[in-house]
Amino acid sequence: MVAFQIAWRFLTSGKGQTILITLGIAIGVSVQVFIGSLVQGLQADLVNTTIGSSAHIRVRDADRFSTMSDDRDVFLTIDQFDDQIIALTKVLEGPANVLSDAGNDPVFIRGFDIERANAIYAFDDRLVLGQQTPNNLNVWVGKGLYDNLDLSLNAPLELFFPSQTTFKTVTVIGVLDFRVTQLNDTWIVTDLDSAKMLFDNDGLSAYEMQINDVFKADVIAEQLQEVLGLGYRVDEWKSQNAELLSGLEGQSLSSIMIQVFVLVSVVLGIASVLAITVLQKSKQIGILKAMGISDRQASFIFLYEGLILGVLGALLGVLFGLLLGFSFTQFALNPEGDPVVPLLIRPSFIALSAMFAVLASVIAALVPARRSASLSVIEVIRNG
Repeated sequence: MVAFQIAWRFLTSGKGQTILITLGIAIGVSVQVFIGSLVQGLQADLVNTTIGSSAHIRVRDADRFSTMSDDRDVFLTIDQFDDQIIALTKVLEGPANVLSDAGNDPVFIRGFDIERANAIYAFDDRLVLGQQTPNNLNVWVGKGLYDNLDLSLNAPLELFFPSQTTFKTVTVIGVLDFRVTQLNDTWIVTDLDSAKMLFDNDGLSAYEMQINDVFKADVIAEQLQEVLGLGYRVDEWKSQNAELLSGLEGQSLSSIMIQVFVLVSVVLGIASVLAITVLQKSKQIGILKAMGISDRQASFIFLYEGLILGVLGALLGVLFGLLLGFSFTQFALNPEGDPVVPLLIRPSFIALSAMFAVLASVIAALVPARRSASLSVIEVIRNG
């Protein structure tokens, strides 16, 4: 405790220098917190925009042109396979054409267990017109399709099925906005029983699911493939979005490089200032050694200085970083009034950034600590 008290006295005796070092550490930590939260928020937003409201894993028949039997045992096997699976639905889908005065518009009909599929596709949030759940050949259509064909709610819609060469009529009871032009222009959503009637098929096209940790999709898909066997094909989003993953990895690498260079600059700054402090305080250290302080205690004085500076700088840096992030979300807005890039504040990441700053400060103090331990009392007295 003696070394700690002396370290504190050294720091308080040179308040200006202490404040500058603390601010330097704080700025470094704030940059880490802000850049890290910004990159993590950007990545989360990209992932959510790309696959947030879509299936992470799909199980299909090994022959992709064939449908599967609606097997309850297979459904239960998938549903109970892993705790990571948070949503699972059956799907029967296929192409059709809408017959209108303007011609034939190709569409894609998707039949779901609506209640289960809502956990994946968020139909409740995307329903902009109508409120009913489709059943008995009632359907929801994409907003683009609804506008392009000038459709009306509760009006009949005639469909042609090329694979069956049959015409069937459904009723439009709702409009969905998927915020993706291709989906809005082509998707028609209904319940699973209606889809089976439309396609004259009691089978399924796929089982679709979402998982808690989207980046574990490849691992879970591989394990699920082994359980289901060769009669099924298990696909996952990562293998279909290689460019997105490459971009995310590049963002993470650039973020890490920035944080490493910030840490290096903090370490060099602290080490250089404390090294000068050893020279400035050499007389006091020599007197303290003459009074009985050991070399070990003398070195601990500067280690404690590094620790104190690191803790104070880390606390201020976290505060500055959070304030900077909050300011960014208030002023960098898109036309809808939402943040251009939503920050992702993770307490674990902030704590890790603060811990690294403290550790870097202690490491930076090692060189001046060793130098103070090697000071000779005789040389200090001889040189005045």
